[in-house]
Amino acid sequence: MQVPPLYSALKKDGQRLSTLMKRGEVVEAKPARPVTVYSISLQKFQPPFFTLDVECGGGFYIRSLVSDIGKELSSCANVLELTRTKQGPFTLEEHALPEDKWTIDDIAQSLEHCSSLFPAELALKKSKPESNEQVLSCEYITLNEPKREDDVIKTC
Repeated sequence: MQVPPLYSALKKDGQRLSTLMKRGEVVEAKPARPVTVYSISLQKFQPPFFTLDVECGGGFYIRSLVSDIGKELSSCANVLELTRTKQGPFTLEEHALPEDKWTIDDIAQSLEHCSSLFPAELALKKSKPESNEQVLSCEYITLNEPKREDDVIKTC
């Protein structure tokens, strides 16, 4: 069980708790809820710093875990760096483009590799701007079909 932090995307009456807190409103903590942790491993320990590798389910708050570790040690702890390495079927190694590949052609090619994840009727097409410049903009990567309210994939 984990108590979600007050500064989170969770909502009360349709507004994020973090927004309410920033306005100075009093916000009650949400009740603890079940979370899934598949693995936690200590990757590096160089006091006072440590590096963890955590594989967890959705809704798990890494910053809360680190805070809890600090409390258990009768101390404090905070997150210096946090990297999401996997989200659903996407991994950093397989799906993140290095900065030198941030061109419209490379992005379109990357999206084509993910086409099996899109519904068949939402096949991607690529159109280029009129000039010869390499332009990075989602407006040039469009869906073949008009957007509907319930589309799984949203364009930028």
